[in-house]
Amino acid sequence: MNFSELSEMVITGQHIAAAEWTQNALDQGVEPIELINKGLVPGMDEIGRRWKEGGIHMPEVLIAARAMKASMALAKPLIAVSGQEMKGTIVIGTVKGDLHDIGKNLVSMMLEGAGFEVHDLGNNVTPEAFVAAAEEHDTDIVAMSALLTTTVPMMEATIAALVAAEVRQNVKVMIGGAPVTQALANQIGADGYADDGASAVGVTKTLLGVD
Repeated sequence: MNFSELSEMVITGQHIAAAEWTQNALDQGVEPIELINKGLVPGMDEIGRRWKEGGIHMPEVLIAARAMKASMALAKPLIAVSGQEMKGTIVIGTVKGDLHDIGKNLVSMMLEGAGFEVHDLGNNVTPEAFVAAAEEHDTDIVAMSALLTTTVPMMEATIAALVAAEVRQNVKVMIGGAPVTQALANQIGADGYADDGASAVGVTKTLLGVD
């Protein structure tokens, strides 16, 4: 299979073609994890590079993500059946009191396209919900977003909840959002900070030591 064809479909946002290509590849016996790693990941990596360099804008990112998700929807259910594993497990959400989720959604899509198992808790997520999800999904990283300055303290409260539940030592914590900085990450004891979706993928890979 020429996996670059799937990568190009993702880059150009051809969601119907991507789904058809994926189904054809799976019917021919291509392993779903190979399809993700050789087709979807390079495509989303290129989208991330172009986004970071300012070569594309949000609409292009979103249509690429739609194509990626169309393919992923067919491949992902077969991964558990085949006994193969994703690169890592991420629990992500916007913290309690904050209803913004566009940036968080973009990060979720970029992480999934990079080959990570992503459990998106949505917005207005309590510290207790983050803890419960981290425990339920055997999580590698808890990722939190905040857009409002007033909700930033909930990030520290969530980390405290992870510590109290004796979960913190088993997970990395990554934070992001408009009012969030590396200095804040250092201050509250987060392991990583990312200012956009492409950066989040790089930080995640670094934190987990994966390619």
